[in-house]
Order: sequence, then structure tokens, then C-alpha cells
Amino acid sequence: MSIVSELVTNMGHSTEQGFFGVTAIYIYMAIIVATAFVRIRQSLKHDHH
Repeated sequence: MSIVSELVTNMGHSTEQGFFGVTAIYIYMAIIVATAFVRIRQSLKHDHH
């Protein structure tokens, strides 16, 4: 969690490019987590025939 708080803190002190870069990192991380949850649900559905 310290990495996330450090990113947020540094985002406030960065340039416009840095701000969008950190935002892109968060969006990418959210896509990865969402994809993982979808795959887990699909796997659980296939196991319960």
C-alpha cells in the first residue's frame, strides 16, 4: 500500500505528463484486476457443471 500512497503523493507534485502517466498506471491495474475476477468467475462456473 505504500507504493500506492507514494504514487498519489507524487502525482500532486508532478507535471501534466506525470499526472497522466500515473492515471494510466491505475487504469491498467484496474483492467488487470477486473480481467482476473472475470476469469476466476468463468473458471468457477465451469467447475460446477
